[in-house]
Amino acid sequence: MKLHVHEWGSDAAPPLLCLHGITSWGGRFGRLATLRLTAFRVYAPDLRGHGLSTWEPPWDLDSHVADLVETLDDLGVERLSVLGHSFGGRLALELAARHPDRVETLVLLDPAVWVPPHIALERAEERCADESYTTVGEAIERRLAENPHAAREVVAAELRQHLRPGDDGRYRARWARAAVIAAYGEMSKPPPFDHIRARNLIVRGLESEVTPEAVADACRHSIASEVTVVPGGHNVMWDAFDATAEAILAFVSENPRAEG
Repeated sequence: MKLHVHEWGSDAAPPLLCLHGITSWGGRFGRLATLRLTAFRVYAPDLRGHGLSTWEPPWDLDSHVADLVETLDDLGVERLSVLGHSFGGRLALELAARHPDRVETLVLLDPAVWVPPHIALERAEERCADESYTTVGEAIERRLAENPHAAREVVAAELRQHLRPGDDGRYRARWARAAVIAAYGEMSKPPPFDHIRARNLIVRGLESEVTPEAVADACRHSIASEVTVVPGGHNVMWDAFDATAEAILAFVSENPRAEG
């Protein structure tokens, strides 16, 4: 299934695939792409179950990876660097493991490399409840309360694009609840460490529980990850925008293709 793709940058620039996490969308990478990743042609798809891509199942890792490969084929991109946040980081690992010929380097932003099954169950059950708001302003205040390090203007700008009113007049982000719940089950599966060959960087939020130090250490030992720690929590693109951007650029600049 070809995905809806947000695109920024020159067609002649080196390609970079950006993968969002659950409950998010490809548009989240717009600020990073237009302000800091200007040397790249950035492709940021809405994953299955999110944004303007199909919301229909299946929502397993196999289907997500197949969607990405079909989308890259449609774009005419054979090989590129891949950046993934949260669940998008896990998908980046899966893509690199299953299609090593397509992936040059990996940048994993506070990735959900593996979620213990009991935590996955807890988080999935939390998503069973409706997440809606009477106004966009209410949603902004809720997200700021959950992300105290994020700048109000950044959160507000994104939510004004990502939220849509439903038939009941309440505002919801564009993602399918069932797809998000299914993703927690997929994240509880062991990561494909044995098949990762690409150079990779992990950018970990200091206060985040998604990529704890123990998981970062496992990645260091298993797939030779370089690890950079930035201030703030899980959404490093909100909480530590400049530090995250600098880490990304320093790492990908070591790739000869990115220098051209």
